[in-house]
Amino acid sequence: MIVDTLANAHKYVSLHPLFAQAFAYIAETDLLGIELGKYDIADGLKAIFSSKKGMTAEESIAKFECHDKFIDIQLCVKGNETIAWKPREKCVVPKGDYNTEKDVRFFSDAPDTYFGLTDGQFAIFYPEDVHAPMIADDEVRKLVIKVKI
Repeated sequence: MIVDTLANAHKYVSLHPLFAQAFAYIAETDLLGIELGKYDIADGLKAIFSSKKGMTAEESIAKFECHDKFIDIQLCVKGNETIAWKPREKCVVPKGDYNTEKDVRFFSDAPDTYFGLTDGQFAIFYPEDVHAPMIADDEVRKLVIKVKI
């Protein structure tokens, strides 16, 4: 997992062949003005813009998730969001089977830590990062870029 601000995004472009294109898309897009929804950026890259009221920690942790085929770049565009996290290697209580169509696996384990994101801050979640986002009291505008591994 990586947590940082957009001002430092250039430091991460070498970590994956599609990261440069993902961060360029972020830099070139009107993040507050774009219509909410899903957008194909390029082969192996898609953007999902949402704006909604956050959940309680309990609601979010009920969907404590990770992915096998995609890396998530989760950007807080506007608001204050808390995210729960635990390394996958420490998760031992699966919640159902892996959903290949949605590329998601859930766990019932308790998170190890919580951290916050606010305007212009992002987290990168690799397959080994189990996460529960959107813990917030108020509205959060968010961008998730799905990066194919």
